[in-house]
Amino acid sequence: MNETTLFLTEHQIPFLTDEPMKNHTSFRTGGPAALFASPATVDQLSALLGFCSARGVRPLILGNGSNLLVSDRGIDGLVISMCELDEVRQLDDVTFFAAAGTRLIRLCKAALAADCTGLEFAYGIPGTVGGAVFMNAGAYGGEMKQVVSFAEHLTPDGTPGRLTGGELDFGYRHSAYMNNGCIVTGAVVRLETGDHALIEEKMNDLLGRRKDKQPLEYPSAGSVFKRPEGYFAGALIEQSGLKGRRVGGAAVSEKHAGFIINVGDATTADVLNLIDVCRETVFKNFGVTLETEVRFVGER
Repeated sequence: MNETTLFLTEHQIPFLTDEPMKNHTSFRTGGPAALFASPATVDQLSALLGFCSARGVRPLILGNGSNLLVSDRGIDGLVISMCELDEVRQLDDVTFFAAAGTRLIRLCKAALAADCTGLEFAYGIPGTVGGAVFMNAGAYGGEMKQVVSFAEHLTPDGTPGRLTGGELDFGYRHSAYMNNGCIVTGAVVRLETGDHALIEEKMNDLLGRRKDKQPLEYPSAGSVFKRPEGYFAGALIEQSGLKGRRVGGAAVSEKHAGFIINVGDATTADVLNLIDVCRETVFKNFGVTLETEVRFVGER
C-alpha cells in the first residue's frame, strides 16, 4: 500500500489506514479497511481511479453504506468514499444537479424549497444520490427512474462519461451501473412545479409512515430482501414465525419483518446467518426464494 499512500499524499486526497468499516455502514458492522480515501473533487477521484486501473487495483466504491454488509475480516485493499462529493445545484425552475455523495434528503429539501414535486418518495431513504441511481432506489410507488434525466460517471480508468434515457437501463432495483463497472459521480433530475404546502405535506406523511412502520431507531440497511413477484418479503418472513428471531446481535424486527436490525454489537456474520435462516425458512414454507437487496463485500 506504500505506493498508494504516496499517491494519495501527493494528490492531497485525505485517507485513513485500518479504518473500521462499521463507522461507514448503516448496519454498524464490518472490519477495518486497509486504506480509506475520501476524494473531495471529481478530478481527484478521476486521478485515483486512473492510478488504480494502471496497477490492477480494484477499489470498493462507497456511498453512505446504507445498503452494504462488509465482512468482519474487513477489506484488505482500498475503499473510496464518495461522501465528500456533496453538492446540489438548481439548473432551471424544475431541474437539479446533485453530486453522487449528496444525501437524498438534501436533494429532496432543495426540491421542496423550489416548489418542485416528484421526489417526495425519496424523502427519508437513507442513501446518497449515487447509490440511489446505482440501484434505482424507490419507495411508496416512486423510483429514481421517474426523475433522472441523465447520470454522469467515470469509467474504471477515470474517463468521464454519461448515460441518458434508455441507456440507464433502469429496472426494479437495477441500473446499467450494476453491470458496466462505471462510478456514478452525479445525476440530473427533472421534476415538476407543484404546491409547496402539498409537497411538504406528502413528504411529512411518507416520513411519518416510515417512522410508524420501520425500526428506524436501530441500525439496519432498510429492506433486506427484494420483493418477490406476487409476494411481499416481510409478509412471508412474518408468516414463517420469524419476527424477533435472533442470531447473536442481529434480529428480525418486531415492527417490520422485512428488516434485520442490529440490536447490540451484531457482527456481519450474525446478519448473514440470520439472512440464511430467513431464506431457508421462507423457501421451506412457501417455495419462494428471497433475493437480497443488500450487497456483501469481503470474505465470509
